[in-house]
Amino acid sequence: MATALPYRDINVHSSPSHYAFSSPSSPSLPTLVVDRPSGDLRLHDGKLLGSKRVSSIAGILGIIKLRLDKYVIVITKAQPMGRIKGHMIYKVITTEFLPLRERPLHDHDEDTYLTLLKTLLKTSPLYFSYSFDVTNSFQRQAQTDSSTPFWKRADDRFFWNKFVQTDLIDFRAGGGSSYGYRHSIGPQPAVDPYILPVMYGMMEIKNTSIKGTPLTFILITRRSRHRAGTRYFSRGLDDNGNVSNFNETEQIIILNDHASGGLGGFEGSGGYQNGKIGGSAGKEVQVLAYVQTRGSVPAYWAEVNTLKYTPKLQIRGVESATNAAKLHFAEQIRLYGDNWLVNLVNQKGREKRVKEAYEQMFNLLVGTSSEKIESDSATDEKFRVVEPDENKQAFDRLHYVYFDFHNETKGLQWHRAKILMQQIEGPVLKHGYFRGVDMPGDSARVEVRRQQSAVVRTNCMDCLDRTNVVQSMLGRYILSRMLIDVGIIKEGENAEDDAAFEFLFRNMWADNADVVSKSYSGTGALKTDFTRTGQRTKAGMLQDLNNSITRYVKNNFMDGPRQDGFDLFLGTYLPSDSGIGSMLHFVDRRPLFIQSIPYILAASIFFVLVGSLTRRAPDATVWPLRVLMLIFLGVAAASLNFIWSHGTLYVNWPKLNTPPWGIEGYQDALTHVQQNPVIGPLVGRHERGKSDARLGFLEEGKKRIE
Repeated sequence: MATALPYRDINVHSSPSHYAFSSPSSPSLPTLVVDRPSGDLRLHDGKLLGSKRVSSIAGILGIIKLRLDKYVIVITKAQPMGRIKGHMIYKVITTEFLPLRERPLHDHDEDTYLTLLKTLLKTSPLYFSYSFDVTNSFQRQAQTDSSTPFWKRADDRFFWNKFVQTDLIDFRAGGGSSYGYRHSIGPQPAVDPYILPVMYGMMEIKNTSIKGTPLTFILITRRSRHRAGTRYFSRGLDDNGNVSNFNETEQIIILNDHASGGLGGFEGSGGYQNGKIGGSAGKEVQVLAYVQTRGSVPAYWAEVNTLKYTPKLQIRGVESATNAAKLHFAEQIRLYGDNWLVNLVNQKGREKRVKEAYEQMFNLLVGTSSEKIESDSATDEKFRVVEPDENKQAFDRLHYVYFDFHNETKGLQWHRAKILMQQIEGPVLKHGYFRGVDMPGDSARVEVRRQQSAVVRTNCMDCLDRTNVVQSMLGRYILSRMLIDVGIIKEGENAEDDAAFEFLFRNMWADNADVVSKSYSGTGALKTDFTRTGQRTKAGMLQDLNNSITRYVKNNFMDGPRQDGFDLFLGTYLPSDSGIGSMLHFVDRRPLFIQSIPYILAASIFFVLVGSLTRRAPDATVWPLRVLMLIFLGVAAASLNFIWSHGTLYVNWPKLNTPPWGIEGYQDALTHVQQNPVIGPLVGRHERGKSDARLGFLEEGKKRIE
């Protein structure tokens, strides 16, 4: 039995006592009521009196509780992005927060929380569909039960708004949540159409053709909600086996997809019938999809911002992360089958330690392993393949491949990246890709004719720029194999032979690189000129320089609030559980002297510039001004040196879940300043804005209990 899909149209009615959500296209179905100000949920049959219609919305993104109030987050505008097998895909454009209190309470923390969330949602690439599961690959969709509620089919990793949907999900189950409910009743399946899964990532859908054969070409990247964050504040692995910047990218071609505005039917050379070349031309709707993943090196490591261009690298003992790595790869093997781990970090310099940590972790997981090293004149270690021995190990489906990307492609020799493709070509062909055909008369059911039984998991330091180049190269290779298999092109030909399609292919992959990079680092990807044009250009190098400078500024001075926004929305920080003193979260607690240094630097530079550029009367005495300018120049130099030498004091760290290495770095720098015989007395030993007096009653109460 088919289940109810999310409502495409929802009217919002408001009154001082409640918000009511109903679908005008389904007037006989219950209305969802959110009581004000408690946030209790209930279903109501029939028309609610005493409320007025406020607006129509595209969906309910979720409900979130901040320090003083709860808010219903609604999608007020969504943009159609294209159709997949007839199902329209939308991008979230604007959202609105509906407070439960009729007269919202305000304080500094509450307003800051709202600003963080609104900024995050405004800049996030969020996608959804009312009838197509955007969180799951086609292969996983073919394995799901269509009778399961739409939201329950969603992949937990890519159900981006799952935390803010917790109230609705718990109410649907008939139980309470962490915030509590007044009513404890049985399951409420009528709530299912109000629960809308949203995906964070990238999606492009293009109706195009190759060699005259029409098809739909789709590229989807799904970002995991687990350990999500920004570039330097989210690295490596957590204790639950989640890695930073984990993304799943699915490249899809659909043949005969008339419902999605395709260009027409498919007829391969020689015809194609029932998945086989030859015979009469068929008109089946066929889906061919290939999945790749990327994710941070699975070890406990971090890069500590110090305002230096290259952060300080920290790697904890690899053995201590073994259990977490086992959790990570056990999930990857369960979901994808064999994992080919392509490591692109440098084998020299600071990245060498990360490479060695990864290889040590792999060896710990697979036990005794055999190594095969191939080299040539270009480098001492071109690539390394590490395979488990014949004796089966717990993680014998892991296969490690090292490729020194920067060393191999130096001097703009980008064609040498194909050396890696030659190395993994055999496994890629062996494990294949997904191929499915719609069942006659029922497009919801798919006849699976081939499955992808392995995944290539690529990483560099950030899992951005080098990873993008390799993933697009692999995407091009597997696309050609798909087209050969269905008879669109002949053996020996390539998809890139079609210039128009190659242009589209390159730009879609470059767009994907930019979206993934902007989500993590704050800027578009580097090296996208190569992805877009197939060669490095001077304009591309200048753009890379601009992106690198922008990344430096954002990663040091702007990523703290971005990380706080992720932590709030995804539930890794709960304002209601923040305890006493939460109103001081966003207060600058650094000593006043340390806060004043940047202002002193700016004022000194301003005075020097004014003194240098101001016209003087011919008979004016110059030397006093020059002495002052020299003094201010010295003050500016001293201020700049202080900031540069104590950079961790000026990094904009996350305020909600400050990483341990950030706290350690800050404390070390502050201790160093306090121990300075000249500056120390000006800094003091007490944090500004921090008072222990108001905690005294807690100690008194503790004594009474004892």
